[in-house]
Amino acid sequence: MQARILLIVGGGIAAYKACELVRLIRKAGMSVRCVLTDGGAQFVTPMTLAALSEQAVHTSLWDLKDEAEMGHIQLSREADLVVVAPATADLLARMAAGIADDLATTLLLATDKPVLAAPAMNVRMWQHAATRRNVERLRADGVTVLEPDEGPMACGEFGPGRLPEPEAILRNIQASLGTSGRLSGRHVLVTAGPTHEPIDPVRYIANRSSGKQGFAIAAALAYLGARVTLVSGPVTLPTPAGVTRIDVETARDMAAAIDTALPADAAILVAAVADWRVEPSGSKIKKQGTPPSLSFAENPDILAGLAADPRRPALVVGFAAETDDVIANATAKRARKGADWIVANDVSGDVMGGADNRVHLVTEAGVEDWEQMPKDQVAARLADRIADALA
Repeated sequence: MQARILLIVGGGIAAYKACELVRLIRKAGMSVRCVLTDGGAQFVTPMTLAALSEQAVHTSLWDLKDEAEMGHIQLSREADLVVVAPATADLLARMAAGIADDLATTLLLATDKPVLAAPAMNVRMWQHAATRRNVERLRADGVTVLEPDEGPMACGEFGPGRLPEPEAILRNIQASLGTSGRLSGRHVLVTAGPTHEPIDPVRYIANRSSGKQGFAIAAALAYLGARVTLVSGPVTLPTPAGVTRIDVETARDMAAAIDTALPADAAILVAAVADWRVEPSGSKIKKQGTPPSLSFAENPDILAGLAADPRRPALVVGFAAETDDVIANATAKRARKGADWIVANDVSGDVMGGADNRVHLVTEAGVEDWEQMPKDQVAARLADRIADALA
């Protein structure tokens, strides 16, 4: 049966991208019906969306013909997924508050189907405390709110707030619906983020990992139909659509979570796990005039341990974040750890926390050098390679 998408187009300059999103949804074999807000109609016309969707476009709660048949209820229940793109700061706020004062917000309140929102707004609006509260409330209510892209904006500023590209929104739509399929029936384990090794109740040892690459890989695998278990260290990223997330803090917590999550068909260990830990003090270590003496112990080697486990996944992929001799160190790590593949990258720049990555895929067959690209594109390419390997 053809999946049915209800697309709500909010009022912002990014509304023009809704036209491409409609085209991609149709190309992917789904039907799409559009609801255009008053603000959205300032940027795109009902005629454009109707021509692309080959469906009537709905604009008013007070349409006599539609509402004689309780049209907003029918619209809210017929779809398999409700998508809001662009989701402006105002629209997110009204969604979070449960306001129903136009067609879009009324059907959002009336729907019993999953909702996915793709925000787009000025960087300061996105970072404002009110918007952060609204996003947290919506996620707690079960709405999938994507992270906006980072980059230059129509207002001339730079930062997070750009509407995710239509291709990325489509991947999230498909992941929410489980419609892609190449990894259908497969269980894939992904680790992401840093680990925090406590020194005392207020201090810990950590690294700069943001978790962005691991979360992007989890999303890309879910898009291909995999059942994804994401074991994440402490990060503030939203859980990708269709992914089961387990939050951990320390390396030993992560090792235990992985053990519990097995068996799996593949494991993609992206997390930057701390190599060392200390025995934490039960109370805050006071400044005494001389630095405290810390005694270190080695953390479990999660990658090597998984590669040697009798329940070993068919494909074990590790990551190597290096600052020198990237390929040589990654090649040696693959052999030493017993991994099938190592994905290596140079982290001497702003990769940790940045939007882009340039990686080298080290396998038994040799080394593939991938060009620099956004992390979600790295994830999509790696997910395709994983699907090929498991086919």
